[in-house]
Amino acid sequence: MNIRSVRFDHPDAVKLNDEVQAEYHLRYGDGGDATVLDPADFDAPRGVYLIAYDDLDRPVATGGWRAQDRNDEGNEDGDAELKRMYVIERMRGLGLARRMLAALEEDARMAGRVRMVLETGTKQPEAIALYTSSGYEACAKFGYYRHHEESRCFAKRL
Repeated sequence: MNIRSVRFDHPDAVKLNDEVQAEYHLRYGDGGDATVLDPADFDAPRGVYLIAYDDLDRPVATGGWRAQDRNDEGNEDGDAELKRMYVIERMRGLGLARRMLAALEEDARMAGRVRMVLETGTKQPEAIALYTSSGYEACAKFGYYRHHEESRCFAKRL
């Protein structure tokens, strides 16, 4: 797997984002994640957006983090918010998500962030299993979906 940093508006990022949004819609029936994201959110040093490519240079996995500091949505100073973790269906179960997560954590740590946070939902049990098995613990809800019953938030000290 070849992991490259790209902008969130890169054509491969847009393609995978469309796929993950379609999956969110299938699971939750709500049109996908309504969290507002700007490509600049992922620009260094306040974030990164990564895509993993297979041996034929096809995009197969994605994820990013963006800096968050104390705000009225429940974030804390030094947070790195994980966004758009996704592995295409035919590549699942091969450890790509875990490798992507480790790369994102390392990048956020090197950028001086102190805590990685994420929001997922009850209809994504495989995501919850990945995060809890990677040292993430339930935390106070934050972000756009903090008032939604199906929302689950997790954090890990970097």
